[in-house]
Amino acid sequence: MRHRDDQFLHKRGRVFWYFRRVPKSYAHLDTRERIRQSLGTESVYEARQLRDLLAHSDESYWTSLAAAADLGGDAGRDATKAAEHRYRAAQSRAVAAGFSYRPLNGLLADPDLTEVLVRLLEVRDRSGRDGAPRPRDAEALLGGAPKPKVKVSEALETYISDIAHNAQMYKSDGQRASWEKVKRTSIAYFIDQEGDLALEDITRDVAVRYYKWWAARVYPKKPGDPEIAANTANRHIGNIRSLYRDYYRHIGEETRENPFRNMHFNAKPKTTVPAFPNDWVREKVLAPAALKGIRAELQLATYMLIETGCRPSEIINLRAEDIHLDADVPFISIRARTTGEAKREVKADASERDVPLVGVALEAARRAPKAFEHYRDRSVLFSASLMKAFRYRGLFPAKGYKIYSFRHAFEERMQEANLDYGLRCLLMGHKNNRPQYGAGGSIAYRRDELMKIVHPFSREVFSAFDAEHPDWALAT
Repeated sequence: MRHRDDQFLHKRGRVFWYFRRVPKSYAHLDTRERIRQSLGTESVYEARQLRDLLAHSDESYWTSLAAAADLGGDAGRDATKAAEHRYRAAQSRAVAAGFSYRPLNGLLADPDLTEVLVRLLEVRDRSGRDGAPRPRDAEALLGGAPKPKVKVSEALETYISDIAHNAQMYKSDGQRASWEKVKRTSIAYFIDQEGDLALEDITRDVAVRYYKWWAARVYPKKPGDPEIAANTANRHIGNIRSLYRDYYRHIGEETRENPFRNMHFNAKPKTTVPAFPNDWVREKVLAPAALKGIRAELQLATYMLIETGCRPSEIINLRAEDIHLDADVPFISIRARTTGEAKREVKADASERDVPLVGVALEAARRAPKAFEHYRDRSVLFSASLMKAFRYRGLFPAKGYKIYSFRHAFEERMQEANLDYGLRCLLMGHKNNRPQYGAGGSIAYRRDELMKIVHPFSREVFSAFDAEHPDWALAT
């Protein structure tokens, strides 16, 4: 809750105090009526910070009291939430008093009892008028709040909503949904096998048993049993490992040992997607009627993939401002966007680049100056639709070819034409480990180099397209 600048602050002499009434809705649960506590500071800025901690602590305390009263002792998710409120309140109050929250067993295990004595004296100094220690202060300063048990499913919700901000910050809606889907799938696998355990109940034995379950699928013993890729298993184990690690970091237990540590399968080298042969692209894909009958966006995006080497997701997520047709040398810009509705991550920093438009890519871009709105942020739909169209038309040379084969063919053509290595890395959006000088050459230079590998094509390709899709045809 956000508080007004000086809400709950009173000044006595030169020192600020925290002062507030117990809300009527909680008066039957908290009999203090009024709360008065010296903040021990003359600085209004420090007072406001301490006020926020105490106010948050009181509000959490009241919420936990109300939740406990409503529950009547029943177990379940709500009981966990009530315990968590209580634990958080104790943490906040300890910080407000100038201490870090430490569970009682941790305090007693410390061979130096000085801190324990200091905390006891602080509890005494905060006693009420009758001299009796206040339970809430004793609980906060002496670590008496029972630590809540958080289930794996609950930790996941906290992870998505409160922890993994950096992972989601610059993702588009589609990217974020895909990221979250993978996380939920991984945690669902664990819950299906081991149950929705409390995180603190996940022992090394539990983790080893789960690892063995995946091992039986990565290395099946019976011939003919389905084999799961090692990378797949590693990803799902890695997600439960990172959930465990990041959740405990979030609550301040950075040193807790992770039961899923050092669990990894040796993955086989990834199968390389083959590159389209040049003759195949020219004779089959660039035949005038090869793509007839499919959506205009699918046809134009295909032509742009052929001569830019871009990833499919980079082409379909272009915006009108990324397509520079009026430049002396037409080009497209691949950029990350960090704000607004167009927010979107790119794969890596090196992915940001300017790519000249040549050959069929230039003709396609001229017909799509506003890009491909139908498939924007819908990479799965785009790939599935184009794969289906290519299979139906026999446009793949053999099994194993994918739409990504255009990107690999583009790289192979540059290599065979002896284009500069740095330029190849730049145009592909790959990191260049060699020392880099300058910006990689002008757009005109890049265009001239790409003209060495451009595919020839018949003008009938686009006259046929214009006849089929007059709304996308160039104005005459």
